[in-house]
Amino acid sequence: MSASDATALVAAARAVRLNAAARYSGFKVGAALEAEDGTIITGCNVENATYGLTVCAERVAVFKAISEGHRRFRRVVVVADAATPTPPCGACRQILWEFGGNLEVILANTTEETGRYQLADLFPLPFDGGSLE
Repeated sequence: MSASDATALVAAARAVRLNAAARYSGFKVGAALEAEDGTIITGCNVENATYGLTVCAERVAVFKAISEGHRRFRRVVVVADAATPTPPCGACRQILWEFGGNLEVILANTTEETGRYQLADLFPLPFDGGSLE
């Protein structure tokens, strides 16, 4: 997959979105994370009645990737059925930054790409390990 061609990554995020457990909000989100070796790791949001324990698609993808031995990433795609871009929430930006650094973040809906950003543009002045020194 070339640096600009994210077709497979977007398709993977769209497909996994259908697996989301979003019975309370009805807002299904899919994410696909591209590891440095080209492996695509997916995740979908998983809700529960308390909402506070809900896990977003992006964090599911990162945690799944880490559990499968991946440590370096190139980019992430986030797909939701919304006309406007649906960027990662603050908690997801934190996790993406800590485990992926300044990733390319591609936003899409069920039919088209809605934006491309660098994570540093979405998450200026992040708190990370350097903040603990």
